[in-house]
Amino acid sequence: MSGEVVQVLREPAGAPEGALVLNHGRGADERDLFGLLDELDPERRLLGVSTGAPLTGIPPGGRHWYLVERVGHPDRATFQASYERLTDYLDRLLAERGIGWERTVIGGFSMGAVMSYAVGLGPGRPSPAGILALSGFIPTVDGWRPELAGRGSLPVLIHHGRRDPVIGVEFAHRARDLLVAGGLEPDYLETDAAHSIPPEAIPRARALVAAASGARLES
Repeated sequence: MSGEVVQVLREPAGAPEGALVLNHGRGADERDLFGLLDELDPERRLLGVSTGAPLTGIPPGGRHWYLVERVGHPDRATFQASYERLTDYLDRLLAERGIGWERTVIGGFSMGAVMSYAVGLGPGRPSPAGILALSGFIPTVDGWRPELAGRGSLPVLIHHGRRDPVIGVEFAHRARDLLVAGGLEPDYLETDAAHSIPPEAIPRARALVAAASGARLES
């Protein structure tokens, strides 16, 4: 069944200098990536937002952003519904907190990376401060297409494992090539990982968050 986007917030240490939004993968929930907020923003300069997808009651359980037709091609109806719910929720939250998208990094793992691409590159959407795409792909779905014009300075980190049995590394290659063709310069990291976020990806992700948000990076 389809509900609303849920979330767990991690408040900043002081006045927020921006926001960091993390979207979980298939079958997880809003707490799955919550611990990653402190790893990527250890000084707590940013409002941390760990979202939960609106679809529930789908095997193997947990929360889902869309139904899977085949890898790379989300089901149109469920993808579009989640896309609209997620953008509406985040636009409202950021407006309430007085944080612009230009100070917001959005990222995620697997399905959450797909949704991060969708929100960050969606037609008519404002560019975020950065995108973290961990083991995901840029979706191919009727009614949505990435808008790359004017986003040449947008920082994007792509991480993918060569041993990923769920979403093959070729999807990362396609995303990288599409972004480069559109004038972006993504930071591309490929490791020997399977479908996971390996330790090697954390420093690169932390660096993007720090640079994109203007935070000071601890050595």
